[in-house]
Amino acid sequence: MNAITRRSFLKTAAVAGSGLVFGANLVRAQQNKDEVLDIALIGFGAQGRVLFESIMKLPNLRFRAICDLRPAQRRYVRLWVKKTLKQDVTEYVDFNEMIAKEHTENVKNGKKGLDGVFIATPDFWHSPMTCACLEAGINVYCEKMMSDTKEGARKMVKAMQKSGKLLQIGHQRKSNPRYIYAREKLIKGAEICGQLTNANGQWNRAVTTDLTCPKKLELPKEVLEKYGYKDMHQFLNWRWYKGLGRGPISDLGAHQMDIFGWFFDARPKSIMASGSVDFYKDKDWYDNVMCIIQYDTFQKRNARVFYQVLTTTSAGGGYFEQFMGTDGAVKMSENPALTKIYKENGADKAKWDSYVANGLIQKSADPAPSKTAIADARESKALDTYAMPDNLFPTDPTDPSKSAPIHLPHVLNFLDSIRGKAKLTCDGAHAFEAEAAVFKAVDAIEAKKELYFEESDFVA
Repeated sequence: MNAITRRSFLKTAAVAGSGLVFGANLVRAQQNKDEVLDIALIGFGAQGRVLFESIMKLPNLRFRAICDLRPAQRRYVRLWVKKTLKQDVTEYVDFNEMIAKEHTENVKNGKKGLDGVFIATPDFWHSPMTCACLEAGINVYCEKMMSDTKEGARKMVKAMQKSGKLLQIGHQRKSNPRYIYAREKLIKGAEICGQLTNANGQWNRAVTTDLTCPKKLELPKEVLEKYGYKDMHQFLNWRWYKGLGRGPISDLGAHQMDIFGWFFDARPKSIMASGSVDFYKDKDWYDNVMCIIQYDTFQKRNARVFYQVLTTTSAGGGYFEQFMGTDGAVKMSENPALTKIYKENGADKAKWDSYVANGLIQKSADPAPSKTAIADARESKALDTYAMPDNLFPTDPTDPSKSAPIHLPHVLNFLDSIRGKAKLTCDGAHAFEAEAAVFKAVDAIEAKKELYFEESDFVA
């Protein structure tokens, strides 16, 4: 085993551009007043609000514009920025007008344009909006999925490559210091799991009702139709409709299916999937999906993943990704309470004791395994539980007593990449490769058989 410690990881994290140097980056940004970036936001729905709340915690940003179809959403952003940052924000309905007035015309007249645009709109708008920004010379942070179609995602990668501008896709776990630590130091560095043989993951949530809004806030029918929506109900619940989004396997599964290939350091080989409209009978997309995906891992061994998205039950422990091997397992989640490390009973105790002594992991506060009698002779004994080191994730820049929002490291990675201080952790080309499994999962459901990946699935 390599001499891996938490301290050595922290020393090398900056080289990897991991985001673990978050605090130092923030201090440098505060000290260097020349690094003010001009930004805009397109889309202020649920995800746009999440990004906005992270953006507002960071210094040295000039928030120039908000683009959204809804007047109330635009007004909220404008007033909040004015109150908090004392900056004037211009409202736009049409993104092309925003690009022209905030960037193209300014650059033409020798003034500063936009350094970056954040896009958090429904998936079917990601590609045209991203391509328009990149072609105008603006760096883009676009939420995942890249697009509701593979061709749309491919256009984004080509626009990124042609323009030479930055395209960050919102797979925010790629910038999460806890995930980076687990991948680099536990899974790959110490190979704490032994031989990786399986992984599983899930996102289970309870039945929900459709989103609605007060009648007075509904958009005119001509506006909805102009921007691709049949009615207000479809506008608010776009994720469920074909031509707008790709359903829960895309909306929820994209984040986690990305993690499997990243941790295995491999592309998927094949996929089987089953899904159907079990409960929400008025929707287009499958409400429950289960997948089995085959990989060859960085250990040059075969491993398989079982992954599920269920939208009709919250039973089963929320959302996580778990990597299992002959010596142990690492269970990851953006919810720290769900993150666990398990030692197999047959694993070398001295080696695991050294992990603890070196600070790589720590003893868990969970109760010791129960000594309750085993009901079946074939049942394995309960496993010892460990935890990741404390304080891997940055604190909130505006309130050090709290943890930072989970999207903040990814947002900061994008901004510092614009400043030339970091390298994107999830650029468009890598995101296209990662999202191949999501596109193929839908194909496998429809084909009702195992499908195999080809090189063309991963390369734009």
